[in-house]
Amino acid sequence: MIAHIQGKLVEKTPTEVVIDCGGVGYHINISLHTYSLLPQTDHIKLFTHLQIKEDAHTLFGFVEKSEREIFKMLLSVSGIGASIARTMLSSLEPKQIIQAIAVGDVATVQSIKGIGAKTAQRAILDLKDKVLKLYDLDEVSILQNNTNKDEALSALEVLGFNKKLAEKVVDKIVAHDSDATVESIIKQALKNL
Repeated sequence: MIAHIQGKLVEKTPTEVVIDCGGVGYHINISLHTYSLLPQTDHIKLFTHLQIKEDAHTLFGFVEKSEREIFKMLLSVSGIGASIARTMLSSLEPKQIIQAIAVGDVATVQSIKGIGAKTAQRAILDLKDKVLKLYDLDEVSILQNNTNKDEALSALEVLGFNKKLAEKVVDKIVAHDSDATVESIIKQALKNL
């Protein structure tokens, strides 16, 4: 119903904004990803998704159209509501969510607060084909990158680094350079650990 809202940014927090559009203030829920992309100007445009329930009409806003599409896709999964979908987009970059679903990485999806093993598996089962088709991904290349990441992680563990800490650092490195070799991932990780 409401595709986007453009107007003056009146209020801004990491989880919501208020946009004044023609004298009407629209309260819009946002993810941390959208928050990080908000322009410094006070005039903004957000792509929106309106959720209508018996007791509330809730607007969700996104700087990128692609993030809105991922949000809608996540809503189609049984067990994932708007607040969990927003948490997913706040915890991981949209690209990371797509990649995790494409390769069937249950651990990454399950690492998000509010998502259990069954919901993570259901999300992957329901969305994997859609994601591969929609984003024209080649499963083999994604798996290759994941292998490099996994090898680097196990090497860092052998060197005595905390698995959780190493995982965070390696995820950041792979997010910035998805073609990084095992050696370059380890070298960059050692600088940051």
